Amino acid sequence: MARDRDQRQDGLEEHVVKIRRCAAVVKGGRRFSFNALVVVGDTRGRVAVGYGKANEVPPAVEKATKDATETMKRQKRVSMRGDTIPHRVVGKFGASRVILVPAGPGTGVKAGPGVRDVLVACGVRNILTKVHGSSNPINLVKATIQGLLSLRTRDEVARLRGVTL
Repeated sequence: MARDRDQRQDGLEEHVVKIRRCAAVVKGGRRFSFNALVVVGDTRGRVAVGYGKANEVPPAVEKATKDATETMKRQKRVSMRGDTIPHRVVGKFGASRVILVPAGPGTGVKAGPGVRDVLVACGVRNILTKVHGSSNPINLVKATIQGLLSLRTRDEVARLRGVTL
């Protein structure tokens, strides 16, 4: 588990979700290139995904990390209630559906590989998840982030509606 997770000097946590190899057949044989899917988060409610391609694995991971950190600067913070989420939500991307359900203290992160990386990088400690549809890691990660960004706390909803709850 420690090999795919790095704590960087700027306080961001980086998780390599998936590395894929692509082969192009050329005259002399096969030429390989690599794609990397990386999730970056500050464990305090900010998280983003990056995708990088290169002829070697380390440059692909570097490109993906750079892409994720740039994306994170533009994204808003995820609404959280303590170390879980405020309410149940379904994240959708492509054919993937990720159901995120808040859980009590001591539950931990009950999630599969791609979804777990996003939640840990975001700072969620107690949550239950279920995946329906496609289990493609890229779509799962994007669906999870979409679900997290659509969360609202009671105070936010009250302020947006202009009423007191």
